[in-house]
Amino acid sequence: MAEMTRWAPDRVAFGGDWNPEQWPVEEWEAQVRALDQAKVNLARVGVFSWSLLQPGPDEWDFAWLDHAMALLHERRIDVVLATSTASPPPWFSRMHPESRVIDERGYRHEIGSRQNWCPSSPVFRQASLTLVRRLAERYVDHPALRMWHTNNELGCHNAECFCEHSATAFRVWLRDRYRTIARLNEAWGARFWSQSYASFDEVAPPAVSTTFSNPTHVLDWRRFCSDALLAQHVAEREVLRDVAPGIPVTTNFMIGTGNSVGRSDYFRWAASVDVVANDHYEVGWDSSEARLHEQRAWSADFTRGVAGGAPWFLMEHAPSGVNWQTVNRTRPPGELRRATMSYLARGADAACFFQLVQSTSGAEKYHSAIVPHAGTDSRAFREACALGEEVARLAEAIGSTVHADTAMLVDWESAWALQHPTMPSNGFEPFDIAKAAHRALTRAGATVDMRHPRDDLSSYRFVVVPGLYLCDDELGDRLEAMARKGARILVTCLSGIADATDRVRGGGYPGAFRRLLGVRGEAFAPLPAGRTVAAVSPEGAGLYQGRFWQEELTADAETEVLARWNDGAWAGQPALTRRSVGSGFAWYLPSIPDPDGFLALARSIRRGAEPSSAPDPFADLVATTDVEVVRRRTGGVEYVFALNHGDIDVTLPALEGRDILTGQSAASWKLRAGDVRVIRTSSS
Repeated sequence: MAEMTRWAPDRVAFGGDWNPEQWPVEEWEAQVRALDQAKVNLARVGVFSWSLLQPGPDEWDFAWLDHAMALLHERRIDVVLATSTASPPPWFSRMHPESRVIDERGYRHEIGSRQNWCPSSPVFRQASLTLVRRLAERYVDHPALRMWHTNNELGCHNAECFCEHSATAFRVWLRDRYRTIARLNEAWGARFWSQSYASFDEVAPPAVSTTFSNPTHVLDWRRFCSDALLAQHVAEREVLRDVAPGIPVTTNFMIGTGNSVGRSDYFRWAASVDVVANDHYEVGWDSSEARLHEQRAWSADFTRGVAGGAPWFLMEHAPSGVNWQTVNRTRPPGELRRATMSYLARGADAACFFQLVQSTSGAEKYHSAIVPHAGTDSRAFREACALGEEVARLAEAIGSTVHADTAMLVDWESAWALQHPTMPSNGFEPFDIAKAAHRALTRAGATVDMRHPRDDLSSYRFVVVPGLYLCDDELGDRLEAMARKGARILVTCLSGIADATDRVRGGGYPGAFRRLLGVRGEAFAPLPAGRTVAAVSPEGAGLYQGRFWQEELTADAETEVLARWNDGAWAGQPALTRRSVGSGFAWYLPSIPDPDGFLALARSIRRGAEPSSAPDPFADLVATTDVEVVRRRTGGVEYVFALNHGDIDVTLPALEGRDILTGQSAASWKLRAGDVRVIRTSSS
């Protein structure tokens, strides 16, 4: 396997998808001229071009792509060249119907949309790698080529296929994981419902059956499906590295886009790319529950965590509206600037869009672009041009990293296990607990890294474990050791319950963390949607309204009960506990607080855990306004990104430095409604 080649930019990548094949060639030069006017310096090309590059089994046509790349190079616009394997051409799908996706009810999907290919199809793999090799051999020395991009949004529409190729590959995957059928039966608890297998050949994908499928069977299927998609990316990457060593390779993840959980374990995928790239689109209309900048913060912090804290690449976000929601909002004036700067604040060294020129036909013709249907004489294009000018001024911050003192442990496998319909409650999405905690901590002034439970956590002073249903026993021991050295640990309900095979730990909840927390749950008591229960302090003050979850819970003598339920069947039982562990603390939260209650709780825990620390001067501002503040650091320099998402002017706390967007230097700063500042100062 060839060595990885890290992406090392000298400027913020600004651009996105250009699809010249959708337009008459006579219009290409004018489009590229407009992109240059907007300070676009990078274009992703060829994402959905297989049918043009290979119009027949033995036909190839690269002339149009040669011309498009030459036009971009003339304007000094770098190219991320996609392998075009995301959607096979109709001739291939008709010739090889066995390559098309079969869903859980046995329906083979028809030709007519994108990504209709089975991740385990041998004939698709062979044909796609032939295409990748032809592309690599043709463009390996092209002066515009900056990076390769395999496929596109792997698994967005074909995360699962239940065909015989998938079944065979699943059995191979299971043999590699368990080695013997006896070990599989033990891991799956297969004696339940008489499901013991005599051989791996008897195992089938968990398609539609009479009733619930075995939860561990389904969990392993989800693991397999993620690995099958990853294998397609790795196969393409290896061809590219063989033909074109030294050119970075990536693919676009979908962290925080659409479905709150997703179908791929990107922590496993991260090591396979030279730079972590992500697509993110805000979902739904703005509301107090899911404000758009909080969605961006969640996705960006999650992506940065998957990248191990390193700078990452925003491969797609929307210039304005998208085309796939029930109601597709248009960004009001100024929001594009704030949205883009928010991703950059949280660790991105690239800000790219889908798309650059808006399509006039096809399923995405109403997906926005920086050159919209209205053309260059439009607010959208003028805003894009102004944004391109500002993004260029951030070049000095390239390579700087986000300063975060809080880690939040998240895991796709744990979330998948929580999605099984036999859980005590299916009234919320598995990542909803983590999202609620992230929102509260961010509003309390924390900058949060989402990390995998296996990651090194030693640099963090505060670790949050929100609904981490699956984990090994080692994690509880490691967190307890961290607490003894002064760390603060907050664990929420539905954490530590089961091991990696989804086998519930005996002895009471929360399983792996009982000793750390000094509590013991005897029964879950989930709440129906819309019902809340008040948690009050020993003095009778209301702390929060619990939603979705309660537990029949007791605390041991060494554990302090900070709040109890005020009403309902479990009145008087613990609603928040804290245990002193060495020089640190461990809290247990057996519910999901309302947003305001969670914010107050997060602020209280952060203050109470650090009584000797100097208060964060921005914490009160962030908690009480719609201002977002994030710090990026490199060497002795700190870049303070301050974004005002609200409609009220604010004054920032004293901060001596220079705003690199305006060139202005000052010791105090006004941040007008809707404005952004990036202040260069000395890090302390």
